[in-house]
Amino acid sequence: MTDETTHALAFTPEDLPNGKSFLKPHRIALILIAVAVIVAVAVLMRWDWLPRYLPRLGWGILVSMVMLFSTSILGFLFAVPLGLVQVTGPWYLKGLARIFCTIIRGTPLLLQLWLLYYGLGSLFPQFPAIRQSFLWPYLREAWPYGVAALTISFAAYEGEVMRGAFAGVPAGELEAARAYGMSRWTMFRRIWLPRAIHRALPTLNGETVLQLKSTPLVATIPVVDVYAVISKVRQETFLTYEPLLLLALIYMCLTGILVVAFRYFENRIPTRGA
Repeated sequence: MTDETTHALAFTPEDLPNGKSFLKPHRIALILIAVAVIVAVAVLMRWDWLPRYLPRLGWGILVSMVMLFSTSILGFLFAVPLGLVQVTGPWYLKGLARIFCTIIRGTPLLLQLWLLYYGLGSLFPQFPAIRQSFLWPYLREAWPYGVAALTISFAAYEGEVMRGAFAGVPAGELEAARAYGMSRWTMFRRIWLPRAIHRALPTLNGETVLQLKSTPLVATIPVVDVYAVISKVRQETFLTYEPLLLLALIYMCLTGILVVAFRYFENRIPTRGA
């Protein structure tokens, strides 16, 4: 590459966007249209029902966030061994992990949820030992099946991501760790896993956002999340657009918070040698 080409590809402070370049006529027009739409929605539509349902909406948002974070954390804990065993495990464990990921990724999440709740959940009451055990107060509820379905789905998708992340860590770094005399566990804990997570973090961001958008499926079983609350609002007020627009705004805000949080963690992780 010549010096002229390098100079042409290099960025200078003048190339960065500034206030004058951002406020171009077409962008100003789009901003004004967006503001006009927001004002029209706030003024012309009915929102007198909102104060009455705010406590329910707050509880529904809390349930959705608990479902999101609990299933994402549990799913990631399962995804790490799923990805690792596909890279380093024996052939039979590799085969089992690939079969699991293929089946879960190849079937709809709604079907998996219904199989767990209406299928497996309907079998438990037939066994007196289960009904008399300490697990029965939980197994008779709907939320454990929602948590299980979302966790399994997240683990299958993120397991494939972690497989690629583990395989993509440069072999030279692992060989250097062995040369320093690190044990396998120390090498995995201090080098292999952190580097794999760093490589998978952008994809993990997208998978977590998709997991947030999958949480409304638990409303198809008796779990009262924010989507179930909005459905109740529509039934009781006979309104269609206002509750759905509010639901869209809620999910857009939650998605924005997730994206900003992941971007923060991505910027905090050192990228030297990545």
